[in-house]
Amino acid sequence: MTVSQDIKPVLVIHGGAGTIERSSMKPDKEKAIRKSLREALDKGYEVLEGGGSAMDAVEATIVFLEDSPWFNAGKGSVITKEGHHELDASIMDGATLNAGAVSGVKTLKNPIKSASLVSKKSPHVMLYGRGAEKFALENGMEKVENSYFTTPSRLERWKALNEGKGDNSLLEPSKYGTVGCVALDKNGNIAAGTSTGGMMNKAYNRIGDSPIIGAGTYADNKTCGVSCTGHGEFFIRIGVAKEISDQMEFGNKSLEEAVNYTIYQKLTDMEALGGLIAIDKEGNIAMPFNTPGMYRGFKQPNQTYVGIYGDD
Repeated sequence: MTVSQDIKPVLVIHGGAGTIERSSMKPDKEKAIRKSLREALDKGYEVLEGGGSAMDAVEATIVFLEDSPWFNAGKGSVITKEGHHELDASIMDGATLNAGAVSGVKTLKNPIKSASLVSKKSPHVMLYGRGAEKFALENGMEKVENSYFTTPSRLERWKALNEGKGDNSLLEPSKYGTVGCVALDKNGNIAAGTSTGGMMNKAYNRIGDSPIIGAGTYADNKTCGVSCTGHGEFFIRIGVAKEISDQMEFGNKSLEEAVNYTIYQKLTDMEALGGLIAIDKEGNIAMPFNTPGMYRGFKQPNQTYVGIYGDD
């Protein structure tokens, strides 16, 4: 394949969408979240600038976001009805269409690393629960106690929901906490990844769209890379991430046309809330959402942007 020398690396991230408004955000929290988003962009873009692959950049970026307590992925994940954490993640390589995912894991420090491992060392695409953990640990992934993922604010919210303890004002408005990253590297390859702790107080081992290739994550060098955040049940029904790619490949739509139709028309007509991030093969970026806010940002040559609210 002949690679254009004009390709410039691009990285875009999200940290969840929902009812995220200035009036309810404390200044110190906003400052910390913006700082974390910017540092995540720097972490991933450093990989791209050094000639690293889009896959490596996506993994490095999401590892940083999983390690941050501000987002619902890895450290800081929400708590299930039973009082523990169940984490999901997926990653996809647009050059090969190879993909990996883990779901319902409880002891893997960085689920995105394990998803990447599945894509590289397993003949399967998705592994679940204890089997996913066994595979990851046999291949050198880091194990932690489930309590590692708990933060005081998440625990207090969970108690307010389930035990009648804590301050009910701590119950945050509707927010679909997920982290994701899409990258375009110097070789023109696209990758996308998504990681989440799921829904607060979820029961029955509920699984959303984040670990499902084609729903929450998709990448294809011919079209685009996509990572979603929102009410996962609707994103699964539509197959949002793959639908964006299909509109571009078979409907000859631009990235902007495809994402705008899916988010602002199709999902909105279903009264489904959320957003997504995407990069096309030309390096164009999209970050649409139909909620009041979405933690988001992008980095490309000579430009870095971080946003939270709809008017950022």
